[in-house]
Amino acid sequence: QVQLVESGGGLVQAGGSLRLSCAASGTIFSISRMGWYRQAPGQARELIATGTSGGSTNYADSVKGRFTISRDDAKNTVYLQMNSLKPGDTGVYVCNVLGHNSVGFFNAWGQGTQVTVSS
Repeated sequence: QVQLVESGGGLVQAGGSLRLSCAASGTIFSISRMGWYRQAPGQARELIATGTSGGSTNYADSVKGRFTISRDDAKNTVYLQMNSLKPGDTGVYVCNVLGHNSVGFFNAWGQGTQVTVSS
């Protein structure tokens, strides 16, 4: 069983910054990819950023140049630094981790953390 605990959401004014964290715990042999998705009201879940064990990163066009994903593999933790926030960035940010444990492949999701950007 893999558990994800997210933190760092909140209310911020447009132009401000927030840093999200997601820590994975449980029996984990390896993590291949860690990422963040955004769920806005009435919209489909959107991939925001991913980071792989090989060091590659991927970002949604809407956040390129403003958001940065990073990992601390020793702590099984992924971060999302969000700068120059816009009202359109508002939503629930959900952490996702892909990897392997004693059972085999796992695809774990966090509960989500609310980010609200006011204009």
